[in-house]
This record gives sequence, C-alpha cells and structure tokens, in this order.
Amino acid sequence: MPSPSELVKENLTLSVHDVEVDIATMFRAGTLTPVLFLHGFGSTKEDYADIVRHPAFAGRPFIAYDAPGCGATNCGDLSKISIPFLVATAKAVLDRFGIGRFHLVGHSMGGLTALMLAHEEPQRVRSFTNIEGNVAPEDCFLSRQVIDYPAQSAEAFFDDFIERTWHSPFYSCPLYATSLRHKVRADAVRGIFRSMVELSDHGDLMTKFLSLPFPRMFMYGEQNASLSYLPHLRAHGVQLAEIPQSGHFPMYSNPVEMWDRLAQFLATASAG
Repeated sequence: MPSPSELVKENLTLSVHDVEVDIATMFRAGTLTPVLFLHGFGSTKEDYADIVRHPAFAGRPFIAYDAPGCGATNCGDLSKISIPFLVATAKAVLDRFGIGRFHLVGHSMGGLTALMLAHEEPQRVRSFTNIEGNVAPEDCFLSRQVIDYPAQSAEAFFDDFIERTWHSPFYSCPLYATSLRHKVRADAVRGIFRSMVELSDHGDLMTKFLSLPFPRMFMYGEQNASLSYLPHLRAHGVQLAEIPQSGHFPMYSNPVEMWDRLAQFLATASAG
C-alpha cells in the first residue's frame, strides 16, 4: 500500500457506455475525505500534481485522471465523448477506487463535468470548487467556436482553434495553446464542445449549481471579473475566489494563489 505522501500513477481499464477506456490516473492515499480533481479541456491530471508540494494539503488523499480523449488516457470510440460520457467516467473511476464521499474540484470542462456529477449524486459530495466551469451561456468563449468557426475536418478546426487561442490576449494562452496537440485528440474536440454548448444554453446550469446542498466556491481569474453572474452567485451563498494576475487558467498563471485559496476553502468545508 502506498504511503500517505506518495504520488502514484496507475492505469484503469473500464467500460463506459459500452466503450472501453484505459484511464491514466494519479492519486495519493490517506485517511481524510479524498478530493476528486477534474481537469479542463486541453489539460491533464498533472495540472493538480503540485498538491503534494503544499503543506496545507498534507495527508489529504486525492484522485486525478486524464479524461477520455485527453493526455495518456485511451478511448475506444472518440466520437462518443461528451459531458454525460465524462460524468459516467468519473462515476466509474470513483467506484473502482471505492470512494463514497469526496470533495470535488473541476476546471472549465472539468468544472461542468463536476457540476453534473454533483447534481446527480449530491449526497456523495462534501464540497465543490468550480474553477471557471460553465454555469451560463457566456462561459462558452472557447467551446462555442465549434459553431462560430465551422471547418471541413476535425483536424482543420483544431488547427485553427489552437492558432486563435495562441493569439488570445489573456494570461497563459500561448502556453496553453502550444501543448494542445499533445494533450487532446482532434477527433474528440467537436463532440466535447458541442455538448458543452448544449448544456450551457439549455441545461439550466445556474439553477443546478445554486441548488447544491454543500459548500461551493467559484474561482475565476481577475481578467474574467466582468462575468455577469458573479453578484448572483455571491447573493446565493457561493464563495467567490478571484485570482489576481490570471485569466481562465489560474493553475498556470498564479498557482500559488490558486492553491492557497483552495486550501482555505477545503479546510473550512472539512471543519463544517
């Protein structure tokens, strides 16, 4: 059995909606309530690896993994990947690890996946940190490009998406864009994006988020402080965490502040 401080990588072969997936996981053992981390589109589980470097999380077990179509995870049918598919994947991973209750942290695509997971199984979630995950149509500034910039092939769309993202005037976008081809399969992109847009436009996400019966924090970069719904979240008891010198990717632009705010929130949620 790994020691509580040891970071372990392991692959899990699972069946999700009758599709075989080989999930690349990263975890640490421990006796406290674990954290499930879900990464965003174009990222990987390693976004969260530095949790083991921060003393505030000493002894805190966690699980992170590469979503199907991303990183080192292999998926038998990339055309099946959508947010509901990613939710089913998260449930399968939790079941394989034998996790009952957990804290939930999700960024962007992972934040939307986490929201749908929490909505479906709220009794299992101790707290939810939503790092710029979709809760309204205005959050589709990346994913809506699948509609606004149609292309003849998955590869052509992805190439153009990467180029547009590289030139975006927000923190960390060139850093993010330059690794996209290495972290995402092109054939998975449009299915994921279409699902995110559909849910953001028609899934009543704000109601789902505000109705969750446990502590919630919404984390966002200062470049996105103009999001129209932030006062609405605060008025309904959601803790807001603005990360200075950051845009959509606080784990790249200002990870020290991101981890500090997450540690404070988890400590309070755990005590409560």
